[in-house]
Amino acid sequence: TLLSQRKYIFQLGDTTVVFWAESGEETYQKTLCWCAEPSIDNVETIRGIFENITQNKSIKIDGIELDYNQKFYILGLAPNAARLSVRFFYQNSFGKILENIAAHYSRMEIAKPSWENREFLGVNGILWETINQKSKDKKPVPNMAAAVLSAILSNSRYPGNLYTNTLIRIRAEQGKITWGRASIVKAYLIQNFNMEKGEDFVGLNEETNDAAYVTGRIFSVLEAIQEDANPGLNATIKDRYFNSACATPGSIFPILMKLKNSHIRKFNSPGKKIYYEKILTELMGKIGDFPKRLTLEEQGRFMLGYYHQVQKRYEKKEEE
Repeated sequence: TLLSQRKYIFQLGDTTVVFWAESGEETYQKTLCWCAEPSIDNVETIRGIFENITQNKSIKIDGIELDYNQKFYILGLAPNAARLSVRFFYQNSFGKILENIAAHYSRMEIAKPSWENREFLGVNGILWETINQKSKDKKPVPNMAAAVLSAILSNSRYPGNLYTNTLIRIRAEQGKITWGRASIVKAYLIQNFNMEKGEDFVGLNEETNDAAYVTGRIFSVLEAIQEDANPGLNATIKDRYFNSACATPGSIFPILMKLKNSHIRKFNSPGKKIYYEKILTELMGKIGDFPKRLTLEEQGRFMLGYYHQVQKRYEKKEEE
């Protein structure tokens, strides 16, 4: 009966997710569909739902006022030989489920490129960021889909392989940090590593002295110097040095600083040279020496610092 309600089912990897309210009222199912897998068409509705949740106001959908205390059930099913296996079963009040989803999207909030028109990255969108786009079988790691959804619904720690697979994809693509991947890294660091002041990391955090984050910012500035000195360059220091700079900055950054000196000499404008040197001096003052090694957690902070600095640079170009 549940599987026959095609409009209230969504597929996550190898897991089929079905859900229902104890009252049988379909409006609850429709609302969860919108929140778990947002589309551009219902952004305003979802934003309104989350605002009402945080302000403890009532929510009306299709003229029906939702009961926050309504019992709601979510079941994840996967094929297992000729049978079905239960990947997860979650039950809670509908209000609490919406509250947990809203908290997840708040952790995921980050500065985006100007051309990006999506506001919320649904569960399938998150899983898509961990997949090798060049592989024939574009499916996430088995069990990861169910584990990610369970973590979001219960507001608990995200599964470790979500973070490691995201980092693997970034490294495999020489530092390609999409806004989706940056969102995952940020949300994971806040929820699993208790990264402080999460709200300050939506955009560039210029106040923090966190060594890994600042080192990522420095890498972005060095890349900008190279691009300014060599317009139309096909490959930058990111293509060759990103992975090693992220893991062992202590041994790579001295090389990058020497390269920077040769790039800066190509500038015709003294003002541009002073501008970049001033930024680097300020950033170097925050960390002193480059860290020798970065842990997995610190590598995430490095990537976040790099991403934020790049977004700030593009933002400045657009303003100009």
